[in-house]
Amino acid sequence: MHVLAQPASTSSERPAVKAPNLGRHFQEFGREGSILIYDSKNNRTYEHNPQRNATAIAPASTFKIFNALVALETGVVPDDVAVLTWDGIHREIDAWNHDTNLRQAFKDSTVWFYQVLARRIGYERMQEFINKVGYGNRQIGTAADIDRFWLQKPLQITPKEQIKFLQRLYQGDLPFSQRTINLVKDIMVREQTPDYTLRGKTGWLTSTKPNVGWFVGYLEQNKNVYFFATTLDMQKPEDAPVRIEITRHSLKDLGLLTQIN
Repeated sequence: MHVLAQPASTSSERPAVKAPNLGRHFQEFGREGSILIYDSKNNRTYEHNPQRNATAIAPASTFKIFNALVALETGVVPDDVAVLTWDGIHREIDAWNHDTNLRQAFKDSTVWFYQVLARRIGYERMQEFINKVGYGNRQIGTAADIDRFWLQKPLQITPKEQIKFLQRLYQGDLPFSQRTINLVKDIMVREQTPDYTLRGKTGWLTSTKPNVGWFVGYLEQNKNVYFFATTLDMQKPEDAPVRIEITRHSLKDLGLLTQIN
């Protein structure tokens, strides 16, 4: 079934256009989920499962984008290569069990590293930046929740809000220095070819049944920027790459990306 591309609410709306059936990729993988893609040049939104795209859940590790911005801006880490010492606690993912830095911890989604950053930032400063940006529902609980408020509750954000936040990041319309924004944009790069640059961050929300996976980011291609937010019900560890594959296939449906990896 085809969906219509709904234009974003602006003073000069473009008419709806026929869009690919983005839901078919979820069906192919036998998974429930949602995807939202915003074509900024043509002011068009493509989506599957609009209700879910307007439903707030915890950001999980996609919050590492925001956490990295605040950590760099406040100086709790001076740059993206400053190393924090591993605490010696063995965790379920081998890549987490060593000293690491902001850049590598972002790539590996190392939870303990970003928990340390949040504790160093502190409750009051974190809440201040959350309020300034207007991130999600702005709720981070109490001081005791400083190293977990994005993993379960109370912080929640919708896929639509994720895209608005990413748009502001791309445009530099956030209360952070240009240096901070540029560093975070750089560590977000997942793929870079002569034809396109893909930035993004995954997340895995484990406090819900079923678990929910995130993949958010943006693609620069053809002198245009396409922002995306994907959620996926996760049944088993092997589902981890599916949220990325569905996103890539959906972008491919829009004539983007040179190949499906």
